[in-house]
Amino acid sequence: MTRRSFLKTAAVVGAGAAAGIGFPAVLRAQGGTVKVGVLHSLSGTMAISEVSLRDVCMMAFEEINAKGGVMGKKIEPVVVDPASNWDLFAEKAKQLLLQDKVAVVFGCWTSVSRKSVLPVFESNNGLLFYPVQYEGEECSKNVFYTGATPNQQLIPAAEYLMSKEGGGYKKFYLLGTDYVFPRTANKILRAFLLAKGVPADSIAEEYTPFNHQDYQTIVGKIKRFASSGNAAVLSTINGDSNVPFYKEFANQGLRSENAPIMAFSVAEDELRGMDTSALVGHLAAWNYYQSVSTPQNKTFVQSFKNYAKKNNLPGGDKRVTDDPMEAAYFGVYVWKQAVEKAKSFEVDAVRKAVYGQEFLAPGGKIKMDEANHHTYKPVLIGEILKDGQFKVVSRSKGLVKAEPWSEYTSADKGCDWVKHQGTYQKKA
Repeated sequence: MTRRSFLKTAAVVGAGAAAGIGFPAVLRAQGGTVKVGVLHSLSGTMAISEVSLRDVCMMAFEEINAKGGVMGKKIEPVVVDPASNWDLFAEKAKQLLLQDKVAVVFGCWTSVSRKSVLPVFESNNGLLFYPVQYEGEECSKNVFYTGATPNQQLIPAAEYLMSKEGGGYKKFYLLGTDYVFPRTANKILRAFLLAKGVPADSIAEEYTPFNHQDYQTIVGKIKRFASSGNAAVLSTINGDSNVPFYKEFANQGLRSENAPIMAFSVAEDELRGMDTSALVGHLAAWNYYQSVSTPQNKTFVQSFKNYAKKNNLPGGDKRVTDDPMEAAYFGVYVWKQAVEKAKSFEVDAVRKAVYGQEFLAPGGKIKMDEANHHTYKPVLIGEILKDGQFKVVSRSKGLVKAEPWSEYTSADKGCDWVKHQGTYQKKA
């Protein structure tokens, strides 16, 4: 999507909101049900990742309904498919809020899709739970971010690669899909690497379009970049482009021992579609893996497999869980807890009730920040195993507080919706 078309869509949506197309809270929960929206791409390039987020949200709704619902009302999901089309995300969000009158929406993966719907949620006072790690530099009053911020994923991953236990790498190839998240993530990563003394000529940076399939030339460049040793790839490739990238990496004889790939958007679910035998040892940075050994995670994993089999979902009981799925799942429960605390489905009341909420998620206890709409999470570095699962090789000590603004690019900015109106300038 071009910047021009994005702005055009945002303007159209905003104009609709400005025309006074609002709706009272009482309409969000009528009779014995409450409508909630699910806004994930079920087709197009992002379906490889987002279909499972739809599935795990549906499982959470089923679990909650089986126990009586939310404040005595059964959840009635309204599922829409924006088809990996960023303009369509805004239109579908508008439909959910204004036509279907949902109380909350669970959705989006890419940052461009989230940026597309922001004007819709902010103009109509909707509420979005966003479950995917992202680049930060945002703090919307109408969004709760249950994925990681850069200090909970990007920076710890780079620190690990530079550490003795992570291999002590000194050269970094930043490769991403050409849109908001990779561009901003790499701006932060480059600032971090330079601050840590990595010379500028030891940092390469390159982008490909969404759905890019031919990585022969780029992998050739990486091979030459890594030929002298001490090089690692920091990958922000998104969607189904990961499949040909990893395949070409292996085809050209590159293995994790030559140049490890540290991925920020590849998890167990994406690995289902790949030959993982040549990927052993490559890395990912997340806040949850299916292999996390907690009692609640064992229940979660088995429940999802059972749910997939019972509902004849593709893959059946061979399906896996991953980080964005866990964040999508506990987002549903955090919203439920907040509604019950607020004793209301009204967005303003629920928003305040989310602050400070804790929940025993599959990966362990998480906590919603008291002011900045983000989530305290653990940081885990995982190594790909032959069976497509991850072995945790590094773990943070406890939960890490989310910083929407990175100390390496915006150290003067903070976010607080209690004492300030969102983003504010820190005092010197």
